[in-house]
Amino acid sequence: MSKKFKPTGGTITKASVRSKFYAIVALAVFGLLVILPGSANRGIDWVNKKANLGIPRLPDKGFNLGLDLQGGAHLIYEAKTGQISSGDVASSVEGVRDVIERRVRGGLGVAEPMVQTTRVANSYRIIVELPGVTDVNQAIKMIGETPILEFKEVNDKPARDLTVAEKKDLDAYNESLKKKAKDAYHDLSVGVPFQVVVSQYSDDPTSTRKNGGDLGFITEKDYPKLYAWAKTVKDGTLNNIAINDGLGYNILKRIGEKVGEPEVSASHLLICYQGAQGCVSTSTKEQALAKINGLKTQINTENFSNFAKLYSTEPGAATSGGDLGFFKKGQMVPEFENAVWNSATNTIVGPVETQFGYHLIYRKVARTQKVYDVSRVFLRFRQKTDIVPPTGGWKLTGLSGKQLKRAEVTTDNQTGQVQVSLQFNDEGTKLFSEITGRNVGKQVAIYLDGEPISVPRVNEAINGGSAVINGSFSITEAKLLSQRLNSGALPVPVELLSQQKVDATLGADSLQKSFKAGLAGLLLVMIFMVIYYRLPGILSVFSLLLYTILNLTIFKLLGVTLTLSGIAGFILSIGMAVDANVLVFERLKEELHAGKSLKAAMEESFLRAWPSIRDGHVTTLISSIVLVWFGSGFVQGFAVVLGTGVLVSLFTAVTITRTIMRLVLGLFGEGTRLFFLGRKSASK
Repeated sequence: MSKKFKPTGGTITKASVRSKFYAIVALAVFGLLVILPGSANRGIDWVNKKANLGIPRLPDKGFNLGLDLQGGAHLIYEAKTGQISSGDVASSVEGVRDVIERRVRGGLGVAEPMVQTTRVANSYRIIVELPGVTDVNQAIKMIGETPILEFKEVNDKPARDLTVAEKKDLDAYNESLKKKAKDAYHDLSVGVPFQVVVSQYSDDPTSTRKNGGDLGFITEKDYPKLYAWAKTVKDGTLNNIAINDGLGYNILKRIGEKVGEPEVSASHLLICYQGAQGCVSTSTKEQALAKINGLKTQINTENFSNFAKLYSTEPGAATSGGDLGFFKKGQMVPEFENAVWNSATNTIVGPVETQFGYHLIYRKVARTQKVYDVSRVFLRFRQKTDIVPPTGGWKLTGLSGKQLKRAEVTTDNQTGQVQVSLQFNDEGTKLFSEITGRNVGKQVAIYLDGEPISVPRVNEAINGGSAVINGSFSITEAKLLSQRLNSGALPVPVELLSQQKVDATLGADSLQKSFKAGLAGLLLVMIFMVIYYRLPGILSVFSLLLYTILNLTIFKLLGVTLTLSGIAGFILSIGMAVDANVLVFERLKEELHAGKSLKAAMEESFLRAWPSIRDGHVTTLISSIVLVWFGSGFVQGFAVVLGTGVLVSLFTAVTITRTIMRLVLGLFGEGTRLFFLGRKSASK
């Protein structure tokens, strides 16, 4: 048998075919690990228990299921727009939609809600679907509340000490964590899986409980004590004495190590000017530039820290001397980063202008350190701030959306800068005057539904009942801010028209029936392909299985929400995948009938079937795009899954099926009787 054959499309070596086949097998294995992490994790736990290798577990997250499969709540509201001018109706309704979506995502913790607006005759309706929500009354209560707009000022309330009883309770709790840490280590030492101990004991603010305690690769800067331990032990090691890092006790397990990203150390001296981000200076841009140029003539690497303490306008520079420590690429604004990384060690560059002002930058040293993958059980100390509210932060002023008449997008007459204008009623005018009067040079935060949407700085007391919020706004950002302010100030009343609770058992029943229908359809197609096309049909079965694995992998990695309509789209896409194989196999028979050799006929069948496969898939893909663009709800879900299936079908038909056929049919000689292809020989 020859080492290579030469089809119409060019020379294909056996080595290249085998390489592609191995890549396909690796892709299938990866897909199965993504789809079935539970099975993989059981194997990992067994290996870790036997060999103590410390192999990390795979994230065990299921598929995102829609309302019809998972169960939940379906609510329909009608917006009462009678008191709103016709020109503001659409934006006001959209503002309420935005508020509701933020409420259900934050307050109810729904990861994949669907909140959309629709118009029925002259009325506007808001449709809310909440998969997984079991308490419909709680959802209705939260959605029905008026959006809350609040103005807050810096909290300068003096601190207080703990009472004797509070301090006693605090000390007793923290002391009890020592025993808890010993119990956790004991469980680990007798073979209890790490992730089980994490779920039972850990109190980690970084939410590593969700992934078995894995902190990922840590640096010395972020976790100095944990890093110091990890660099002295081998992979799979547990620390038998809990490490106190000041925040709590850490029981650690080292998973692995790698070389970290390059870092650079630098200091800077900042001179800001009026209009720069976060700047309270009254200096003009020209004055700031002249000042920093003057400082540059006097500064050097030895006195840089002292000059930064004396002249830098950066908050905290008087203490830090402008020292930024080590940082990686991507952690600074582009202008600053480019200046640092493009300069030589132990040099001063600048002035460099950013949105914060002008900088002189002292580039110090660069380094590349190892980083260590560590998992931990974390027992957090209770802090004083858990009992006594911390000072600082923000406090209410009494000014809220109740006193705001309207917000609108405007532009500065002199600079053309986009800004948002606020207009208050009489009560709001008085309150706003008092607030701005006592906060000149300070910031006043604007909160919507408990989240800050703008934190402007007060330059002077404002007595006229109007104000502007300016910054680096685009038109879109300014419109969004105005919309949110108006939704807080002038909420559109909504009336609940209907509510429906989709029971979880109904969703599970729908999912089970859909799965059975899809499996039955897939099996029937496979049986037909095997009976009619014989060996190519058997090969297409493997291709269809890989097609299914790839689709499910994409659905899980991209977080596609599966609904009944989406499953229907997936089943339909299976038909598209089979259709591509049918076109190739029928063309193969025709080429064999024309007297071509088996290998030449196989290659020619793919080349000549490609235009038909391409056109059929492209037209279906265009239809899917149109449905996504103009459709909504279930229609979009159907279209997304169908479109994904069409793209995967192109890959499996052109790459996977072709590679498998090259590998298998390449084993047969040219004179072999080809009953397995439905013909007696390749030349008859």
